[in-house]
Amino acid sequence: MKTMLITGASSGIGEATARRAVEAGYAVALAARSKEKLDGLVKDLGPDRAMAVQCDVTDYASQQAMVKAVLDRFGTLDVVFANAGVGAKGSGTAGGDPDEWRTMVMTNVLGVMFTVKATHEAVIAAKGHVLITSSGAGRKIIPGSVYGATKWAMSGYGQNLREEMREKGVKVTLIEPGMVDTPFFDERKPNALVADDIARAVVYAITQPANVLAGEIWVEPLNR
Repeated sequence: MKTMLITGASSGIGEATARRAVEAGYAVALAARSKEKLDGLVKDLGPDRAMAVQCDVTDYASQQAMVKAVLDRFGTLDVVFANAGVGAKGSGTAGGDPDEWRTMVMTNVLGVMFTVKATHEAVIAAKGHVLITSSGAGRKIIPGSVYGATKWAMSGYGQNLREEMREKGVKVTLIEPGMVDTPFFDERKPNALVADDIARAVVYAITQPANVLAGEIWVEPLNR
């Protein structure tokens, strides 16, 4: 049985992806800052197929401990979904909060890089797959968006990583959603995608034949 690690797994896209991955036959390791938030999901998915790991993605040592726990439990790490991310309440540069910027960069940028670094050897050994949640905000201009800038960084990093890992037999996929109605937002987004729309895109990428690489998947609502 192949194993998939998902960061930011306690809700939204991460939770929906965990459910779809188990349906597709994967064992899943679910990581988030609060393990308690994951325990109910593990119970739903089945303790034989799922495990919860407490991890602060901004702390590289915490990510290393996470990877060790996954390998100790499942023995392999075939798919890594670097999905953890945060936004900000402030708007633009003038209205932004530097503390929020720091948190976004540490989580959305360095957190993803730490995940890739911590899982690097295991994924190469498995000739596996790395997926990164970027965003439509990382491919188009949004006036003053510092959050968008972190996602532009991930779009660039993901493309560079794809070429670094290609010769090692590892696939790299950028998942680039448009607006998704998840707990990420304080208010409901009625015309947006739902988390399961993105989860199905992730499963599409990881279930392609060995010679097929879905390098980027852009998903947006038809009616915006």
